[in-house]
Amino acid sequence: MRHGWNDFGFGAWAAFCEPEAGFRGRRRRGRMFGRGDLRYLILNLLAGRPMHGYEVMQELAKESGGVYAPSPGSIYPVLQMLEDQGYVESEEQDGKRVYRITDAGRSFLEENRERVDDVFDRVSDFTDRFTGPGMRDLTKSFIRFAQVSFDEAVRQAGNADAMARLKEVLERATREMEDAAGRRRGA
Repeated sequence: MRHGWNDFGFGAWAAFCEPEAGFRGRRRRGRMFGRGDLRYLILNLLAGRPMHGYEVMQELAKESGGVYAPSPGSIYPVLQMLEDQGYVESEEQDGKRVYRITDAGRSFLEENRERVDDVFDRVSDFTDRFTGPGMRDLTKSFIRFAQVSFDEAVRQAGNADAMARLKEVLERATREMEDAAGRRRGA
């Protein structure tokens, strides 16, 4: 089965989640993907169309809804490795190095289709926690709460009484959530 990032329904929650947390504990904490996973994602993108490196970074960030924002230090070495292995080739176009998948790269992608599918399945498992039933509305409420709280803090900066009231409201909401979580664990 051919997968793409859009299969996962990423949304606005991405700005508030921790992509470093990994996928349900199946990967080492602090890493979005397992060793070598990124090359499959890049090859999968390049199978769709040729791109320059920055475009690859933009596509990965866009298609992941912000969950993954790659740096040049993570993308360009992988592109170079893929080129060294003969899976991609590049050429200079309008002052940019454009990468395209080779026939060997397409073969490699197909030979490793199970691994590619596993990478996309792990991403899907991760996003299901945020896009499942009821989570969209809860996420919207959380985002609205965070925006209103921050806007109010900025507006009231310098007003010690207003800031103390806002802090009290936020701490009370936090305690209520902690209490609710504690009752659920103890039930």
